[in-house]
Amino acid sequence: QVQLVESGGGLVQAGGSLRLSCAASRYTFSSRTMGWFRQAPGKEREFVAAITWSGSTDYADSVKGRFTISRDNSKNTVYLQMNRLKPEDTAVYYCNVHPSLSAYWGQGTQVTVSS
Repeated sequence: QVQLVESGGGLVQAGGSLRLSCAASRYTFSSRTMGWFRQAPGKEREFVAAITWSGSTDYADSVKGRFTISRDNSKNTVYLQMNRLKPEDTAVYYCNVHPSLSAYWGQGTQVTVSS
């Protein structure tokens, strides 16, 4: 019953960029604020960014100016463009509706930033 599938993670050097994608079902995606979240080893999952249907955005202070969330409503897809990556950004990244719903957590995609 996985509703969201994340992709695009990988290994990148500090200062580099990655673009994550989140493919959702139409049922899950429609008329929903979507968000990106991340969880580093030994840490709690934290909010990263969110975007409304109309395109209003919100970001965690730690990623402001570096990350950009966007969505393509025709494709039921949410994106996270990550620039000037830091080792502290290393985590598993997840998408979900926002506020999140337990039933929608997927496998996430691993982002590893080397120094």
